[in-house]
Amino acid sequence: MDEKKKVFENRMRHALARQGYRLMKSRLRDECAIDFGRYYIVDPDRNSIVARGNFRMMIEDVDRWVNAPRGAR
Repeated sequence: MDEKKKVFENRMRHALARQGYRLMKSRLRDECAIDFGRYYIVDPDRNSIVARGNFRMMIEDVDRWVNAPRGAR
């Protein structure tokens, strides 16, 4: 992972932590897997996935979710 993408990912992690969520990345290493390199937004209190974008949530989608008004999520 290049440095710019890692910095952006960390910024998203911190933004979500401030809102009470946690960012998780798929742990699959098979590039053919449907959710390889994808992200999930998790509510740590309920231990449930809040947003996963139908297994297609890229870091840019996480950015849009973080910056969307609460009612539009």
